[in-house]
Amino acid sequence: MPSKSDPLRPRITLPQGTVIGVQQHGEYPNPIDAFLGIPYAQPPTGALRFRPPRKVEPSSQVIDASAFGPRAPAKLFVAIGPVLEESEDCLTANVFRQAGGRGQCGGGLPVAIYMHGGAFARGNAAMHDTGSMVGWSAAPFVAVSFGYRIGALGFLPSTLSAKEGALNLGLKDQVLLMEWVQENIQNFGGDRENVTLIGLSAGAHSVSLSGGDLPYSEALLTDHVVQIGHHLLNYEEGKKPLFHRVVMESGAPTSRAVRHYNAEIHEEQFRAFLQAVECPVDTPEAEIFPYLRSLPVEVVAAAQTKVFYAYNPSLRWAFQPVIDGEIIRRRPIDAWREGKWHKLPIMTGFNGNEGSLYVNKKMDSSAEFTDFWKTLLPQLTEADVATINDLYLDPELHRDSIYKEDRLEHGVGRMYKRIEAAYAQYAYVAPVRQTAHFAGAEVPVYLYHWALTKSVVNGAAHAENMLYEVRDAGICARSPAQGELSRLLHSYVTSFICTGDPNGKESGCGVIWEQHRGDRPKKMIFGRDNKELIGGGVGEPAEVIDDVWTKEESEFWWEKVEISQQ
Repeated sequence: MPSKSDPLRPRITLPQGTVIGVQQHGEYPNPIDAFLGIPYAQPPTGALRFRPPRKVEPSSQVIDASAFGPRAPAKLFVAIGPVLEESEDCLTANVFRQAGGRGQCGGGLPVAIYMHGGAFARGNAAMHDTGSMVGWSAAPFVAVSFGYRIGALGFLPSTLSAKEGALNLGLKDQVLLMEWVQENIQNFGGDRENVTLIGLSAGAHSVSLSGGDLPYSEALLTDHVVQIGHHLLNYEEGKKPLFHRVVMESGAPTSRAVRHYNAEIHEEQFRAFLQAVECPVDTPEAEIFPYLRSLPVEVVAAAQTKVFYAYNPSLRWAFQPVIDGEIIRRRPIDAWREGKWHKLPIMTGFNGNEGSLYVNKKMDSSAEFTDFWKTLLPQLTEADVATINDLYLDPELHRDSIYKEDRLEHGVGRMYKRIEAAYAQYAYVAPVRQTAHFAGAEVPVYLYHWALTKSVVNGAAHAENMLYEVRDAGICARSPAQGELSRLLHSYVTSFICTGDPNGKESGCGVIWEQHRGDRPKKMIFGRDNKELIGGGVGEPAEVIDDVWTKEESEFWWEKVEISQQ
């Protein structure tokens, strides 16, 4: 236990105790004060398992904040950053600030809250090098990352879960964290009236960085941006939001499926989970959650992994946020159409090959392509399926199809390019552009397209901008062109965090990022024609162009968004 008299470590006094952190020195020019593993809620264990989070109690204890807290129980597929202990006691926060900077007493610095990803079923805060992002920033700000419940412990939708008050517990953890920031961030030098929520897709980048391509069913999944979108749309008349702008990367509140808690797929997966934990079939309804609370956490974690991977090939993921009438108050598309969202500045965007980490790379026939969509979205009509086939022409039937696969020697199937594009545009590109479409008429919206190709098979894959955003030392050392891309992305994002405008005077970026408006739909494209990492040229690091890519395909998916929100 650290001593309160230790002069070499930064310390902060909070109502819950004296927090003693560490100073970090990395490749970044500004050393960082890091306060790691600070509890922001009571441990959600024992009787508190499957219950909403509770605030920490006031205390005079000394808290050693020198290491990250445990990660939430889940299968650890890819180790990124420090390897953390696994525990249900995972509701901890990490605070980073530039050491010796202004604003450490009395508040004043902008604040960023980073939400880690993992498809709501894995991931942890340490995967994102938040300290590096802060340390490289020309303008100082305070950043917070944190853990929250994932998998079955955080997202176990069903009718019974609704009766138990156990819906969207991971989102409720996030709300409590934001409240903790409001109550405490001024003690770290932050301004609680200047908070940005930021979600970078974290984890899947290691696939292409290692130069390999994982099987589609084993990719590390990352979709934390969707949860930021849910907080953006968590609108209640007269209620002030706990944040003031958002950065949503590779996702949107209308991404993929956001169904009612009692949708048949959720009830089916709930039954599969009960079977996986060997809950007796004759257990009275009132005793099911007490039974689940009595289980060793290892049993719960093993069951959630089994169920998640059973549904993963069809991309009908288990353990997802649902429409609960509380945090997700209404269908996301209805919130957009009715104007029931917080009117705040938005930075958002997508990567060029969002589907490459998820779809079946071995898909080889048109029948497989059609069956995939009928399984994922059974409400599609035959006319809808015909339209999908027209938009994404079968390369075996149409010689001029842009989806003719030219990477067969890399082990992919003949339908891989086709299914990758179709799923990417359904799940990510169209929803992101839908955000820009609705929000751009009322608030500043900055849209981007990440186009850098990092591997032959995965292309510009989901989440691969994350290391560039934090100015990862390995990325910057690869070449001057990679380092410049990293500098630009980091500068635009941190300028937006600090000022609400990516073109702030300290950004040091020569290209002005124009807003996306209905009459002038513009986007910033990063790394266009950059194929340096697969033996090609470097292209342009950043340029503003018209947002017309996949316009027809996106508009089709906009028309079908309701079938994913029933």
